[in-house]
Amino acid sequence: MTFSDLHLKPSLLKALEKKAYTDPTPIQIELIPAIFKGGDILAGAQTGTGKTAAFALPILQDLSGKHQEGQHYPKAIVLVPTRELAKQVHQSFVEYGAFLPLRSEVLYGGGNFKAQENRLKKGADIIVTTTGRLLEHIGKHHLDLSAVKFLVMDEADTILDMGFLKEVSQILQYLPEKRQNILISATLSTPLKNLSRQILHKPKRIEVDSMGTAASLVKQIVYPVETEKKAELLSYLIGSRNYTMVMVFVRKKAEADMVAEELKLSGLKTAVIHGDKSSGERSRALNDFKEGKIRVLVATDIAARGLDIPDMEVVFSYDIPHVTQDYIHRIGRTGRAGKSGLAITLISPGEMVALREVERMLGRPLPQEKLEGYTPKVMGIQKGARKSEKKKSIEGAFGNKKKKSTTFSKTKKRKTTKRDGFKVYDADKSGKDKKKGRK
Repeated sequence: MTFSDLHLKPSLLKALEKKAYTDPTPIQIELIPAIFKGGDILAGAQTGTGKTAAFALPILQDLSGKHQEGQHYPKAIVLVPTRELAKQVHQSFVEYGAFLPLRSEVLYGGGNFKAQENRLKKGADIIVTTTGRLLEHIGKHHLDLSAVKFLVMDEADTILDMGFLKEVSQILQYLPEKRQNILISATLSTPLKNLSRQILHKPKRIEVDSMGTAASLVKQIVYPVETEKKAELLSYLIGSRNYTMVMVFVRKKAEADMVAEELKLSGLKTAVIHGDKSSGERSRALNDFKEGKIRVLVATDIAARGLDIPDMEVVFSYDIPHVTQDYIHRIGRTGRAGKSGLAITLISPGEMVALREVERMLGRPLPQEKLEGYTPKVMGIQKGARKSEKKKSIEGAFGNKKKKSTTFSKTKKRKTTKRDGFKVYDADKSGKDKKKGRK
C-alpha cells in the first residue's frame, strides 16, 4: 500500500515525497481512514511507528478542504505533555502542510508569552500545546476554542502520569461538545482507560501490536552490575564499543547531572536534559546531540518523552524507571522507522523486583551478559513489591570511593582509572580508520 491508496490529496503527497516517505506504516494505514470516517478514537502503537503523521495528515486534509481564505481560527487542538514534543509535533504539521493554506502555532511553558500572544493574533488553524500554557492563553482571552473540530491527546498516558488530568478537564469546558476526540499512546494504562471512558463516545480502538510489547527491531540486553560501578561500566561500554550516538535514561534529575558529569570526566562529550533545565538549555542540548556535536545525551524519562531522533544508535537504562511502562518509551527512542536498535539496561542487585516487572510486561525474560570485574558476587532474589535500594555513595564510580561527600570537587585531582585510557583509544582508532580509507 502507498500513501495515495489512503486517498490523501496531491498537496500532502507532495509534502511526503519531499520528506522521502513512500510507504505508510501499520498505524498510519489504520488511523488515517478512521479519522476520515469521524467518531472518537483510542489508538495505540509502539513509539517510532509514525503516530504523528497518522493523525496530522487526515486533520490537515479535512481542514484544508473547508478552509476559507483569510479565516484562521482554532479548529484543531493537539495536547502534548512536554515542550520538546510540542515543538516536534508542530514542526511535523508545518512540514506536512507546506503546500496548504493552513497555519499552525505551538504554545508551551518557558516560551515567550508575549511573542506567542502576538502570533495568535495573526490567527492559527491548528494549535499544538502543553496543557498549562494553553490555559494561560485562554485565561487572557487570546483564544476562542468554540469552533474546534479535532481534539488530539498525543502521549496521553504521559499527560496523565504528569498529573495534568485537572488541566485537561478545564480545557474540555472551553471546547464544543460536537468534536472528534483522538487519544494516542504507546501504552494503555488504567488511568488512560478511565479517561477514555469519560471523554470518548463509543470510540474505535486501534491497536498496532499489543500494548506493552517492545519494538521487535530493538535488541535488548541486561548487564548485572554493582550500584557503585554503574557509571564506570556505562563509560566503559560507550568508549570500548565506540558508540557515537547514545541516550542514557535515569530516574532522577540529580542523578542525571551526576552521570553526565562522570561521562564528561571520562572524555565523552555529554549534555543533560531534565525538568530543572530551561527551555533554551534543553533545546541547545537536543540540537547539539542531533548535529553530532555531543556524543551522549543523559535525560530523565519525562524530559525525553516523545523525542524523535531517527539515527539513535543505542539507548541505556541506567536504572529501571519508576513507572514500568516507561521502559517501553525508553527503548522506543532507538529502532525507529524500521531501523534496528540496541537497548542496554544496567541492573543492580536491589533492582531485581523491578526487572521482573519489566519482563512480565514484555512477556519474556531479557537476556543477560556479564562482564568480569563488574558483575555482583550475589544477585539476591527479592520478593514482594518494588523497594528503593539504600542510597549508596556513587562518588566511587571510577574507583575513587568516598564515604562523606557526594559532590564533585573542581580542585581536587581525580585518580587515574581504567576508563581514562579510552580517550587515547578513541583517538588511535579514529586515526587507524582514516588510514584504511574509511568514509
